[in-house]
Amino acid sequence: MWHRIVSLIIKEMLAIWRDPKGRAVILVPPLLQLVIFAFAMTMEVRNLDIAVLNLDTGNRGREVEAGILGASPFDDVIRLQSVNQIREMIDGQRVIAVVHIGQDFTRRIEAGKSADVQIILDGRKSNASQIVNSYLSSIISRVSAAAYAGHETPDVLRVRHWFNPNLEYTWFTLPGLVATITLLTTIIVTALSVARERELGTFDQLLVSPLRPLEIVVGKSAPGLIFGYLHGTFFILVAIFGFKIPFAGSLFALYGSMFFYLLAVIGIGLFISAISATQQQAILGAFVFASPAVLLSGFMSPVENMPDWMQLATQINPLRHFLVVAQGVFLKDLPLFEVARNTFPLVLIATITLPASAWLLRKKVS
Repeated sequence: MWHRIVSLIIKEMLAIWRDPKGRAVILVPPLLQLVIFAFAMTMEVRNLDIAVLNLDTGNRGREVEAGILGASPFDDVIRLQSVNQIREMIDGQRVIAVVHIGQDFTRRIEAGKSADVQIILDGRKSNASQIVNSYLSSIISRVSAAAYAGHETPDVLRVRHWFNPNLEYTWFTLPGLVATITLLTTIIVTALSVARERELGTFDQLLVSPLRPLEIVVGKSAPGLIFGYLHGTFFILVAIFGFKIPFAGSLFALYGSMFFYLLAVIGIGLFISAISATQQQAILGAFVFASPAVLLSGFMSPVENMPDWMQLATQINPLRHFLVVAQGVFLKDLPLFEVARNTFPLVLIATITLPASAWLLRKKVS
C-alpha cells in the first residue's frame, strides 16, 4: 500500500512541476505577496503634509514645532498664521492634521500646570489620522516630559510597547504571511489535484489502477502538505534572516501546529477538488474560500472588532487559529498550553473535512 501511495505522490509532484501553470501557482503568488505585504502594504504612514499653528512665543512651543519638523513621517510642515486657516487646510485636504499650540503653552508649563495642545485631524482618513495622532502625541509627550523636569508632571504618558518595541509593521506582517501564504498555496495545489485528472481525461485511468479511494486521498493530499511546509519554511527563513524579526518561541511547536493546520486546509481543498469538473472551477472555488478566510482571520482587522455572531463564525476558519500560533510563537514565545489550545480547533476541522472529502471522492469514484 505504501509503495502505491509513494508512487502516486511522486506522480502528483511531477505533474505539478511539469505543468507551467502548476509551477506558476507554486512560485509566483508567494513571491508576489512577499513583495506586496512586506513593502507595499505597510501599516506605517509616511510622506504626509501637516500644518502647525504656533501662537506661543516661548521656548516650549518652539520645541514642539521643532520636534514636528524633524519627524521623519512628515514630508511638509506648513506654518499657519491664524485660526481661520485651519478649516481651509482640512477642508481642502491640503494636510491631514493641524497642530494648534496656544498662547499660554510655555507659561503654563513653567508654572508646573497642565498645558494643552490641540490636534485637529481629517476624519475622512480615519486610519491614517489615528496613526498621525499617535505620532504627534508621542512628540508632544516627549517635549512635555523634558519641559516638566523638576516639576510634578501633570499629564505626561509613558508608553512601552511589549513584543514590538519600535512598532515595526513587518514584525506583525511577516509571521502572518507564514499562515496566509501556506493557506493559499496548499488549498490551490490540493484543489487542482482531482480537477486536473478530470480535465486531462486521466481520472478514469486512476480509477482502474490498483489504488483504493483512501490511497488516492492520501496521495492527493501529500503534495499540498509538502508544498505547504516548504512555503512556510521559506517565509520563516525570510522573516528571521531577511527582515531580522526575532524568533522567540519554539520551532517544534510552530511546525507541530502547522501540521494540523495544513491537514485542515487540505480537507477543504480536497472537498473543492471533488466537486470541481475543471481546473478553472477549482481555482475559483479556492479563491472563494481563501478571500473570506483571510478577511475573517484577524490578519487585516482584529477579530474582536467584529460582531459577536461573526466572531463565532470565524471559529470554523483554520487561518484564524493558526495565525494566533504563528504570530504568538514568533514574537512572544507563546506557551505550549496556548499553542495546544489554538491547535485543537484545527484538529477538529481536519477531523471533519478530511473524512467528508474522502466520502465525497469515494462517491464520485463509485
